[in-house]
Amino acid sequence: MDAQSLLASAAINIGLALVLVCLFSIMKKQPSNASIYYARRVSLRHHIPFDHSFTFHRFTPSVSWISRALRFTEDEILEISGLDGLILIRLFKFGINFFSICSLVGLVILLPLNYTADNGLSKSSHSMDSFTISNIDSGSNRLWVHFSCLWFISCYGLYLLHKEYNEILKKRIQQLCNNRHRPDQFTVLVREIPLCEEHKAHGCCVEHFFSKHHPYAYRSYQILYDGKDLDELLKEAKHIASKIEDLTHHSLTKKHNREYSLSDAFQQDGKITRYGERLEELCHKIRHIQCKKMLEEKELPVAFVTFRNRWGATLAAQSQQHSNPLIWITEMAPEPRDVLWRNLSIPYRHLPLYKIGVFVAASLLTLFFAIPVTAVQGIAKYERLKTWFPPAMAVNLIPCLGPVITGYLPSAILSGFIYVIPFAMLGMAKLEGYVSRSKKEIKACNMVFYFLLGNVFFLTLLSGSLLDQIGKSVTHPRDFPSRLASAVSAQADFFMTYILTNGLAGFSLEILQPGLLIWDTIKSYTCGCAKDKNPYLYSLPYYRVIPLVSLSILIGMVYAVVAPLLLPFLIGYFFLGYIVFIHQIEDVYETIYETCGQYWPYIHHYIFLAIILTQITMIGLFGLKSKPSASFATIPLVLFTLMFNEYCKIRFFPAFCHYSVEDAMRNDELDEKSGLMEANHRNALNAYSPPCLRPLNFIEEEDSSSTQPLISLT
Repeated sequence: MDAQSLLASAAINIGLALVLVCLFSIMKKQPSNASIYYARRVSLRHHIPFDHSFTFHRFTPSVSWISRALRFTEDEILEISGLDGLILIRLFKFGINFFSICSLVGLVILLPLNYTADNGLSKSSHSMDSFTISNIDSGSNRLWVHFSCLWFISCYGLYLLHKEYNEILKKRIQQLCNNRHRPDQFTVLVREIPLCEEHKAHGCCVEHFFSKHHPYAYRSYQILYDGKDLDELLKEAKHIASKIEDLTHHSLTKKHNREYSLSDAFQQDGKITRYGERLEELCHKIRHIQCKKMLEEKELPVAFVTFRNRWGATLAAQSQQHSNPLIWITEMAPEPRDVLWRNLSIPYRHLPLYKIGVFVAASLLTLFFAIPVTAVQGIAKYERLKTWFPPAMAVNLIPCLGPVITGYLPSAILSGFIYVIPFAMLGMAKLEGYVSRSKKEIKACNMVFYFLLGNVFFLTLLSGSLLDQIGKSVTHPRDFPSRLASAVSAQADFFMTYILTNGLAGFSLEILQPGLLIWDTIKSYTCGCAKDKNPYLYSLPYYRVIPLVSLSILIGMVYAVVAPLLLPFLIGYFFLGYIVFIHQIEDVYETIYETCGQYWPYIHHYIFLAIILTQITMIGLFGLKSKPSASFATIPLVLFTLMFNEYCKIRFFPAFCHYSVEDAMRNDELDEKSGLMEANHRNALNAYSPPCLRPLNFIEEEDSSSTQPLISLT
């Protein structure tokens, strides 16, 4: 890819981003779009000051949302979306802080050093190579400058990682203290409960076991039931109740407007009556199944056990309850709103089989994705493609089409394919049987990152190098190492276009929400639904955003020394992402769970991998550039980075996996001093009522965390 193609990609992406952001700022001012752009605030009944008058200001772009996002504080983010949302924003801030310093080093020191070197190659043959390490002569002492910058960048990255881990750990401890009212701090999830031979039930075993082994802390339990049949009836009943509500509203509107004939009115009333009879029949069936005798036949070996205090729950959750580790398996319960009730019916011993199946499916998807990545690199390497596939020369017949195809099209196609991957991985993670949405999304986040690492990063390098070098390497095999080094650095221009497309266009589409706009328009014109009745409320897609941002950090780190021209693009990428997602957190996305920072250890691991890959890449490049002394001198840096990671595993990681007894007891003491212990404990007693035991209420949405069960806890 030449400079002309890169400029074409930059112009298209910047122009597209400006158009999308201007369109968003106009659409956001329209009251009819409040359910899209103020979904969270509409759901909370917040007042939104709209200008309802038909004025010029309503239809002109503005940047007021940007200034408001920049004024937003971390405490406000923490209050709205919890520590998980703050971690996402701090990830963007990490990128801005890290790549600002890297850009200063790269543009002031490395870029002039690379460009002024003369390795005997014509700068016009591949103009972007003039700014990369490939322009340095083999064996040149200039490589020691790159070596020094590698040490500085690596150490600065490790310093920022340690600082972030330490600060986020402090915020996690404080957040657990602030969330003392949460019932999951008093509750333990128990699985693989043995069957009582005398009563042929699991519930009495729970009562006997915890009363005996935790006499001072145990309070009560909620046994769970296989409610698949009941769930189907509830779903059908809710659907019929919704139909009755819609028909009643439609009928009243028609009667008010006097658009009904007498026969139409009788017909509509008859339809409502039939639906009402069917709903009453379903309610009778549901209440019959909910009776205690029927439910005892559907008992599962799973229960939520509530304790009188946090330290008792913590000790029970983090200790082995039986000499046989395959029974009485305990863990801290997820939040009530975070529970995936259906997955609790999956036998614990079957979970390894589910995980193997998901691993195989993810591997097959990864292999299949190699096809579009290779095809994308074929378009990006258009000059080679013309040699192997002469019909591609027809592109030259249209002026300016070549730079657009080679500069913008490959990254746009790749971004389009990548868009569906997080949703596919989320579906696979759901099949693994996780008991909470947060664990499911963390698993999906992990799967997406490694998928992107393998396919977008490594496969792009491999396919690009092969397409670019296979011809010359066959005829001159001895020159392959030097050409490979050149090809690795030459891929920087493709990653520049990828960052531009994924950042400028991707974040602009994220804030505009064109899919919801189109759907809302279609629904309003076809169904006549009121737009402000039900906001389009979704949770923050951590599983999609975190892996993509982490991949951009990895690309930036690997190319920080190799091709510093990439770094300014990354600063723009992280800054745009920062303001976009602050806006989304404030106005759009709701919080459906709070893990108190459990995403950060995974993010830390992704960035650690990026630093290690940077160092290993430079060891290889120093070797290919005939500077083995620099390669050997980099090995201590790799060892130091590995030791740093082991230290973080020992120092920080356990505090994110467990709830310490010290913190539990301190929070218990705070509750006792403030007189809140009894209230928080009572809240935990009935918080884990399964959906099949909740009262029937089909008109309004049920609150999963506070609904009173039909059968009281034992």
